[in-house]
Amino acid sequence: FAKAIRDGSLALVYQPKLRVSDLALVGVEALSRWMHPVKGPIAPFEFLPLAETTELIHPFTDLVLKNATAQIASWLAAGHAVPVAVNISANNLLDPLFVEKLRALLVRTGVPVRLLELEVTESAVMRYPDVMHRRLEEIRALGVKMSIDDFGTGYASLAYLKHLPVDALKIDKLFIPNVDADAGDRLIVRSSIQLAHGFGMTVVAEG
Repeated sequence: FAKAIRDGSLALVYQPKLRVSDLALVGVEALSRWMHPVKGPIAPFEFLPLAETTELIHPFTDLVLKNATAQIASWLAAGHAVPVAVNISANNLLDPLFVEKLRALLVRTGVPVRLLELEVTESAVMRYPDVMHRRLEEIRALGVKMSIDDFGTGYASLAYLKHLPVDALKIDKLFIPNVDADAGDRLIVRSSIQLAHGFGMTVVAEG
């Protein structure tokens, strides 16, 4: 995996985010893919935990952000201002140099900060609430948007949530596929939407 980070075997694909009312494209989410030269495609559930649990998370995230901002710049050059969301981990946010590296990347690429969004899971935020809150504030100060990913599975308290400097909640995909048929899922989704809107956030339904 370390070699893949260095040699370009890791690439990004982009999942569209569509507005419910008219299905207009409002952004994309960057998803990592690994094409192994011998084994072929390696599933993200196989290599992402490896990154998360080692120091490789830092060069891996640096590479993803570099590729995502390059794609934003390429689309801009073609006349398309497409916001791109990138997942980051708790370990990235625990790095005291992360925000400065992010600022330097944005300055170097000239990418408008409004076109980059960072996502961190609810569970990651709740592991280190004080540090996470401070780091999210620093990222928000750069003008970069923040989202809480996998919302509904991390047990964030409402008292904590209302102070988080985030722009969007992403409802965990666990609750989405059966939302039409399952009354419990429907209640969770409806409540999450009302909660997010009450805090001035937008909502994304995963999947």
